Amino acid sequence: MEVWLNSNPAFSHDDIDFYFTAERSETSISIEGGYLYRGNSQIGAHVHINSEERQQYARSLAGTVEWIYLTFEDWSMIPIENVVAACDQTPTRIAAEIIEPLQAHGAGFALEIGVDALVCSENELEASLIVKSLRNSTEETQDESIDENHDTLSLSEVKITSIESGHTGDRVCIDLTSLLEVGEGLLIGSTARSLALIHGETIESTYVPKRPFRVNAGSVEAYTLMADGSTKYLSELISGDKILVVSMQGITRICTIGRLKIETRPFILLRYSDEKHNQAHVLLQQAETVRVLDENGAACSVTELSIGDVIIAYNTNQTRHIGVSVSAASVER
Repeated sequence: MEVWLNSNPAFSHDDIDFYFTAERSETSISIEGGYLYRGNSQIGAHVHINSEERQQYARSLAGTVEWIYLTFEDWSMIPIENVVAACDQTPTRIAAEIIEPLQAHGAGFALEIGVDALVCSENELEASLIVKSLRNSTEETQDESIDENHDTLSLSEVKITSIESGHTGDRVCIDLTSLLEVGEGLLIGSTARSLALIHGETIESTYVPKRPFRVNAGSVEAYTLMADGSTKYLSELISGDKILVVSMQGITRICTIGRLKIETRPFILLRYSDEKHNQAHVLLQQAETVRVLDENGAACSVTELSIGDVIIAYNTNQTRHIGVSVSAASVER
């Protein structure tokens, strides 16, 4: 993490990385015409956030520039968090202006990731240098990285630890514009770190015809994995969204949502754990036609499951912020 001092370079301090000045020099950073310069080299963009549109513009730059320098009409943590989430796991780094000492810690540890540079005046310098020191002493290299845009996902076996009444709530059926094959479904879960593979309605039933375009996905609060690797709550989905269909082997394909069907239904609450004893759960409609996949790839009705049964899920070590995977800690129960 860096500290950029908005002051004349005559003010000397060993821990200042760059000086933020009006004129270009090799030891300073400056802005001109909406662009960010180090010396005479353009290194990024300056975005003054005074509206939702400007925040979205800043997020759209993620992965396209080396630096995004954020300033604010009214300083706020939420735009910083949203831009940090967009830029996480991309080459783009974020510099944020702070105007009060207390803002240094907030920006420096936003989403437990933080910006990459604090831009401050002499009044905020001490606080900024403390945050820099804390960041440099606590940052650890992530051993695992998740790329959810591959053609294949690594699925895992998880064991059911509890089957409970989920009471009554709003259930979402996802109807696709493509036909599903037996063995395919959608990844659904109430915790972002674990999504169970919910089978499509591709199997004949005694009392209702099959719907090979449909996945009875579960409760409105659940997550599902989208085509771009982001997640959405089921309540946020709309027709036209691109969603990721997954097979037992983890082979993925992209399908389009044709419509959502939301109705009040009774739920079963399935709790399960992985081999590391990480806990997760999913709420599914209490109906024979709602199925999950077991370790052999067989589709099992949720009404016939027992404690100790093994089902298939997609597990990660990532948390989510507005649907984007970020390398920050969180607890979901």
